[in-house]
Amino acid sequence: MSFTLIDLGAEKFEFRANVWNWKPTVEIIKSFDIVDEGKLRQMNYNATGATFSLEEAQTIGERIRSEILPKLEPNKRIFADLSVTDAPDDGTLYKDEDEQWKNYSTSYNWLKDFSEFCLKSKGFQVF
Repeated sequence: MSFTLIDLGAEKFEFRANVWNWKPTVEIIKSFDIVDEGKLRQMNYNATGATFSLEEAQTIGERIRSEILPKLEPNKRIFADLSVTDAPDDGTLYKDEDEQWKNYSTSYNWLKDFSEFCLKSKGFQVF
């Protein structure tokens, strides 16, 4: 499953995410406590059209840069439970229910790119 974020100010400016990166990103946004539960639920499914205002996008981008990226450094990644590891993603697909959380992580570089999209956008919609 993939997600496409489309800038509200320019249709041709978009950002793509796969489910593996998106799930921890949604949890990061949830931790900021700036988005209501309904919108957070919508963000877990593609093509819902969840809309983020310019102010929400700016806040998300700024907080990722100031609060999350300093914890990661370029060689670390963050899981959906917001724990951080320096172990590289070896591509293992964890099928055991107790380990499935390990399937979802995102890197410093991906979050840096996402934060740049948020800061440059005029708000965005999730498809």
